[in-house]
Amino acid sequence: MSNDTIKLQAETRTQFGKGAARQIRRDHKIPAVMYGHGAAPVHITLVGHDAMMALKNPNALLTIVLDGDEQMALAKDVQRDPIKPVIEHIDLVIVRKGEKVTVDVPVHLEGEAAPETVVSLDHSSLQVEAEATNIPESVTVSVEGLEAGTQILAGAVELPAGATLVTDAEALVVNVTQQISAEALEAELAEAEAEAGIEHEESDEDAEATEGEAAEGEATEGDEAKSEDA
Repeated sequence: MSNDTIKLQAETRTQFGKGAARQIRRDHKIPAVMYGHGAAPVHITLVGHDAMMALKNPNALLTIVLDGDEQMALAKDVQRDPIKPVIEHIDLVIVRKGEKVTVDVPVHLEGEAAPETVVSLDHSSLQVEAEATNIPESVTVSVEGLEAGTQILAGAVELPAGATLVTDAEALVVNVTQQISAEALEAELAEAEAEAGIEHEESDEDAEATEGEAAEGEATEGDEAKSEDA
């Protein structure tokens, strides 16, 4: 956790609409709105590159500098282009020092589970409550040596000091299962296909192999018959 904030220079936004927003993005800036604590929403623009770098950590504590005044804020909603690596709009919520906020914190796994096991991360993030100036960047869960059948629930995850769990304590976070063999996987797939009535057409190679086996069988039977006649 860190008390450091990231300063972002802002300008007041005076033009609105889709056309104005596109022009702002062409100027390598990002339209944003800042609100909270009863204050009227303030429409601003942020320097595009600086904002994108700052929001690599979605829970980064920001200091927005506007007309010489500084305001602490968190990104509440970040709208991204579905194709291009571009932020289209940011909603910022004003926070105060000492104020507690609820945020989603990513879960990171470390270590290696027991051999021939599969580790599934059922919750990639946990919702926690923490002071706005002391938000954890992530929580770490060790799976070192865990055997198949082991499950880790949210309530068992160790949180950084000052953070409390909001996610249901019974929520499954990590599930360790036995690795399935290739043979067992093929058998399960064949059974599922049979139940679904799926039939596979015989390939040319399989047909040739079958014909070859049949021909060998006939040749063997012929040899046996000749031996008996002799």
